[in-house]
Amino acid sequence: MTQWIGRLFDERAWPARLTLLLVLTVGYLVLLRAPAPPPTMADWVIALAAVGLSAGGGRWPLATSVAQSGLLMLAYEVGNNAAVVVKIAAAVALFELAMRRSGWQVLVGALAPATVYVLHPSDGLPSLLYRAAVMVGAPVLIGAYIRSVRQTAAQAQQRVAEEQRRRLSETRAARATERTAIARELHDVVAHHVASIVLRVGVARHVLPTDDPSVREVLDDVHGSGTATLSALRRLVTVLRDPEVGDTPPFVEPGELHAALDEVVQRGRQVGLDIASSVDPAVGGLDPVRGLAVLRLTQEGLTNVAKHAGTAAHAEVSMRLTPDDAVLLEIVDDGGASPPALPTAGGAPGHGLVGMRERVELLGGSLSVGRAGRGWRLSALLPSATPPVTARTTKTCHQKPAPVEARA
Repeated sequence: MTQWIGRLFDERAWPARLTLLLVLTVGYLVLLRAPAPPPTMADWVIALAAVGLSAGGGRWPLATSVAQSGLLMLAYEVGNNAAVVVKIAAAVALFELAMRRSGWQVLVGALAPATVYVLHPSDGLPSLLYRAAVMVGAPVLIGAYIRSVRQTAAQAQQRVAEEQRRRLSETRAARATERTAIARELHDVVAHHVASIVLRVGVARHVLPTDDPSVREVLDDVHGSGTATLSALRRLVTVLRDPEVGDTPPFVEPGELHAALDEVVQRGRQVGLDIASSVDPAVGGLDPVRGLAVLRLTQEGLTNVAKHAGTAAHAEVSMRLTPDDAVLLEIVDDGGASPPALPTAGGAPGHGLVGMRERVELLGGSLSVGRAGRGWRLSALLPSATPPVTARTTKTCHQKPAPVEARA
């Protein structure tokens, strides 16, 4: 009830209130008035003036209430049937005043109609007290109650908003602390060891004899890979330590995707893999988010081929866009014939497939990994950046996820 009354007496709802009072006024003067005397022109003018004044109750509640009391005095003096209409309009104005204001303004607004009733008593003191209670006391009490309810609701909303801001601030602080700790470990442990490797390989390139070109080629490759890894680690540490970009991954711009994919394939070939690559030229125009996902999936997929199938394995990398602008990536190997080039420490499974599956699912796609003859097949489907819901559902239903323990 209080919400309904609050909406009816909202400042923006004054046309509805004005229309309602106008209908009630015309209905009373035409249909419900006493048979005699008929309403005069003064009655109509006073009644319509009271209706018109009610439009200002939302913006000027005190002035409107005092003006309605003045019209009530005038209706008692010169009118025949308009007093009832003005009484209702004055009560409504007083209710709006009590709902929107407090203190001395409500006191002044209540004294104005009470004074009019005292100056124009009817049927003795009991009738006067009854009119004062119904036409003055009730609007003030109801208006004050509505105002207190609205203030309580506003305070509760403010407390909820403050609590949300506090929780958000604490969450951001905790995430910043976690990012700083991760960045420190990356810098102090991983980056330190990678830098040490790059330094030692650089020394080896200068002190070892250069008669064997294959040795020089291997050393150059290790040095280049270590330098690139160190640069990526430094960028990652910067991203983790900077709160402004801590939630923004290092995307791959569309113009750089083809070159980055070629570099990944070339590094796989330098390890010894026989890689046949087929990349749709349209893939180069992928958005940065999907471009980064495709690049990371290709890196991890080829790493798994070298790790589990060995350096003599043959792998085929296929990447194309489907008609609905989804990206289909497939990496298939033949199982190889040599021992694995990158065995897992202690034979324990890694987290490569878990990370790939999480990366794909974040984009609403699907990942399928399983045996293909003697080898393995990895298939990832990344939907369009703005895919229809039906298309995404159809694509994901046809992909059967493979157990992540199969190959890591």
